[in-house]
Amino acid sequence: MLLGEQDQFLSYNGEVLVFQLSKPKHAEEADDKTINLCVRRMVFNRDTKLFVQKSSGAFSMGASHSKIEMICCSCTTDSRTGIILPCILMKKKKRNSIKYFLLLLHSSNQFEPSFYFKLDYELKEDIRLFAGPSLLWRHANKLFYISSNTCVVQSAPVHLSCVVWTGEIVGEGTVVLGIRTACLPETGDPGGLSVSDRAIWGSEFFGYAVQSQKFLSGTCFMPHAYSRVVSSVYICRSERLRKQLRISLVAITHRNQLIWFQNGAPKGVCELPYEKPCSVTPALTSSRDLLFAVSFATGNSCVVQRRDSLQVASKWQKVERVLVDDFIGSGSEQLLLLFKDDSNTDVLSTFKITDLGEVNYASGINYKHDVPAAEGLQENGLLTVRALETRLQAGWTSVRELQQHLGLQKRVILESCRALIDLVEERTHILPNSKQVKCGRWARALLNSAKPFEGLVSLWDDVENPPDSLSKETSSASEVPEHFTEELWQRVVGDSLVVGVKLTESFYLSLSDVSLSLVMDQDFSAISPIIKCQSKIIKLNKAFSALAVSPSQIEPPPKKMKLDLHSKSDLRKEFPKRSSRIQLDGAKTVTAVTSLSPLLAFHHVCCVVLLHASKQNHQNDGLQQSKKISVLCGKILLTLEDISNGRYSIKMLRDNNYCTGSMEDILAVLAVSVRFSFQIVSCDCTLTPVSSWLLGEMECTPFKECQDNVFCHKAGNVHGTIFNWALKNPFEGVLTIFCRNLTVLFQCLHSLTRVLPPSCSVKLLRSGSKAVLTEQLALALEKEMLTLKNSLLLKETKAGNSLTWGNESGKKISNAPLASLLDTEEGVQQFRKKLQKEREESVQSLNQTLNGALYQKTALKIAEAQLSSDMIVWRLA
Repeated sequence: MLLGEQDQFLSYNGEVLVFQLSKPKHAEEADDKTINLCVRRMVFNRDTKLFVQKSSGAFSMGASHSKIEMICCSCTTDSRTGIILPCILMKKKKRNSIKYFLLLLHSSNQFEPSFYFKLDYELKEDIRLFAGPSLLWRHANKLFYISSNTCVVQSAPVHLSCVVWTGEIVGEGTVVLGIRTACLPETGDPGGLSVSDRAIWGSEFFGYAVQSQKFLSGTCFMPHAYSRVVSSVYICRSERLRKQLRISLVAITHRNQLIWFQNGAPKGVCELPYEKPCSVTPALTSSRDLLFAVSFATGNSCVVQRRDSLQVASKWQKVERVLVDDFIGSGSEQLLLLFKDDSNTDVLSTFKITDLGEVNYASGINYKHDVPAAEGLQENGLLTVRALETRLQAGWTSVRELQQHLGLQKRVILESCRALIDLVEERTHILPNSKQVKCGRWARALLNSAKPFEGLVSLWDDVENPPDSLSKETSSASEVPEHFTEELWQRVVGDSLVVGVKLTESFYLSLSDVSLSLVMDQDFSAISPIIKCQSKIIKLNKAFSALAVSPSQIEPPPKKMKLDLHSKSDLRKEFPKRSSRIQLDGAKTVTAVTSLSPLLAFHHVCCVVLLHASKQNHQNDGLQQSKKISVLCGKILLTLEDISNGRYSIKMLRDNNYCTGSMEDILAVLAVSVRFSFQIVSCDCTLTPVSSWLLGEMECTPFKECQDNVFCHKAGNVHGTIFNWALKNPFEGVLTIFCRNLTVLFQCLHSLTRVLPPSCSVKLLRSGSKAVLTEQLALALEKEMLTLKNSLLLKETKAGNSLTWGNESGKKISNAPLASLLDTEEGVQQFRKKLQKEREESVQSLNQTLNGALYQKTALKIAEAQLSSDMIVWRLA
């Protein structure tokens, strides 16, 4: 089939569609009454490096005493199915009547008439096809459009001089970007405008949304000053951010420029190599480069590349058409340039496929006989495969070494856990022989002399005699009183297991940095016996006027430091020492919360409960020494049968307007809950609705033991939430919520805001009440001062012996008669020597040195004290 003047080209899914008008080939049909619209699907053959015909189709039309033409073609979305299909606009002119109709091409090469309409004039200006399919055009500076849904020609209420772009924009549908005469302000005087203002306000950009029939501001596309020079636009990206439209686009101008605009501002410009640019098309290549193919009315073409700046990457002459698609099936786009060739009239005879990178195919090159290049390519491929195999083998070796290292680490940790359990239970730990455990370099040293810790493996690497060894930090069981726990209990709350230890009052007062750990008592060789858990300290005073939960607090942002070099004490916990008024008013309960699901896989689990703390010993000189202890609190037994029978479940029931939960049930709920405190202040009315909201809408009932705290019985996610409402005065109060997660918290706050007066303010408090935090701050500052004082006294004690003799010599100098020494020359020399000696002794006293381990321990204690006080100040802020 030969090319004619009416031929149209279109790229679709990597294919090139060639539309042609022709008469029937059969002689009996060769009259003026019928004409065919033929389509050929051409695909690129990567073996022959040529375009070959894949399939074809035809559509017959009556052409009696009429002239049929193809106006334009494009790929548009079929609104019925949402599929993008090729669409072609046809014109049939018969005498004074002009009929236009739109055809859709399906994958079976069948044409489907979409709609038609008649006009008394010809379409010549700004003809655009868009989704629907729909059609718009400009005539007599007015905008008209028609769609397949209405099949009626409609006009937009706008006068315009040019349409530069038509397409989809997020949230607006189909939008027409055009240029119109500037709408001058009504209050302005046109005659009083300057020359530059007239140039700007002479024309302006505007956007018109076809579906919603509303106008968009042209400044979100480009400044109005460019409306006098822009001829075509392509919008690359559009999005809505905070209800504002953000657009990135490229525009070509009558001044032979390509300009990049972003959010209405120019970001780059490139001078084009030819005159009269008419269209721009983007392409995203395999190297993720964004290319802009610019076509010129003179039959030339160029490609502008956008990297750090816009620059012309390549240019061609005598180009008939530029198409963009994935023609070679590589997953990225390429440019197809169809060149004009008068000597060859075959379809797609002279072409070039390129992405300005690795892809470069051109007609007229014999790829079949390019043997050296093929052999070189095969050799390069073989070398690449060998290199990849070598890297794969090296990677597999590294993976095996890593697996062996992880297995060794696991065995060392398991053996250390067994040794720790034996130590706490005062059993002799038997080390495995060398065949069972090969501990390597980093686990070679055993603790040597201390009998209570015999058999423990040191995990320190290349550290000899650490300053704070385990023998100094951990106390033996003899330092712990015989009865230091009042109760050991366990509860199941949802998917969490809560273990609680209630300590005696006298024992707890001497502790700090208290935590629990759970260790499985069974001998599991494949898993670690240590159970991951989170420790919390819960205090209930005798009056039960408040509940205080102290989970791990977040450190203040400026103070994230790793201070503890030889232990895992959690410096983020609440400062444990409180005022005597609070401390002496009840016992403390330490809880450990862990996930229940992994434990259920064993059906029967026995866990050892260990208490870790720092014990404070008061000496006669008022100084305090802290020793880290680990003591056995007992064992818990967990079976799947007991859990199924509800043996450890919490029971919160209503009984005469009270909640009948036991103290352990309350503590378990608090342990798995997250605490949030809110300060509620009302300026013009009392806060009575809060109490009504708790007892009414939230269906809360107070606990018998602590009536200020109420339990929510309302069905749904909020069930099980605990509230504490404390009124400071009728207009101010603090609402504390203990909930499972943030979703429950938001539901509670949403329900609360509906009953509060509009003038109320709700403020989230960091943690704890102001009075308690103030007391904690005072104690923290006192501890910080004592720590500094103890460090100074320790230095004076260490340096005391070396300073004694210097002081005695100083006394001799002061007691000697000064006049008798200065009478003679020998006396003056003697006085000078003694004065020089005293000066040297004074300098030595200022340069006293401490042992490295002692200095490290002192600096650590000072930093811990300062961090505790800083953390409380941050929580008070």
